[in-house]
Amino acid sequence: MAYSGSAVHIGCAFSIIEILATLYKNHLRYPENNPNADGRDYLVLSKGHGVMAQYACMVDLDWLSETDLKHYFSDGSLLKGLSDSRIEGLEATSGSLGHGLSVGVGLSLAAKLKRTEQKTFVIVGDGEINEGPIWEGLLFAHHHRLKNLMVIVDENGFQAMGTTCEVMNMESIKSKFESFGFDTCEVNGHNEFDISQSVNDLFSRPSENPKAVIAKTVKGKGVTFMEHDNSWHYTRLNTETYTKALDALESIIP
Repeated sequence: MAYSGSAVHIGCAFSIIEILATLYKNHLRYPENNPNADGRDYLVLSKGHGVMAQYACMVDLDWLSETDLKHYFSDGSLLKGLSDSRIEGLEATSGSLGHGLSVGVGLSLAAKLKRTEQKTFVIVGDGEINEGPIWEGLLFAHHHRLKNLMVIVDENGFQAMGTTCEVMNMESIKSKFESFGFDTCEVNGHNEFDISQSVNDLFSRPSENPKAVIAKTVKGKGVTFMEHDNSWHYTRLNTETYTKALDALESIIP
């Protein structure tokens, strides 16, 4: 997608792909594999610029085709560089960072009021949580005891213009979520087994509190020359780097 569409944000997609794959395989419920099914669980990608990772999962679910991916970010394509709710399977239009959590909180509250078993997962970036609406949403979620809400923080240590510590040092994100009344754990965001176990553990607790997983990730994970290199937030692939990236991935994928 990134190469075909000459698009940016590939490093951001690599940091969340295992998180998304785990949620789709093990936790999100879509009756009859219908992305619009009544009673479905909700996944809100608040860091909407990582949407390439979600599109890849949606192909495996047969919600999108390989042809859709090849025309990503092209003239006439439905697939934009940010999450767009006009595409079935994407619950929110996001990319104006800090807004997706508010959508997720609203979905969680609606499910609670309707007494359904629906869960809501919201993926936010560690740079994104600089935004004030994030913390207002957390306060709201705890006040209303939204135990059906899980926030997953993609803590890769970078945001658009630098490291998160340089731009605004949040120190311990886990401690901050705990202070806002969330049941919280930290996990290796690239280990699917550990991610899944953490989700199960938090939802199995008898607490009425909302949940949070702080996922320790690597921006550009899997492509050696992209890892921990924030220039790949906005760098586009050319033929040479595309070939090198494929070689790097093929060397670690069985």
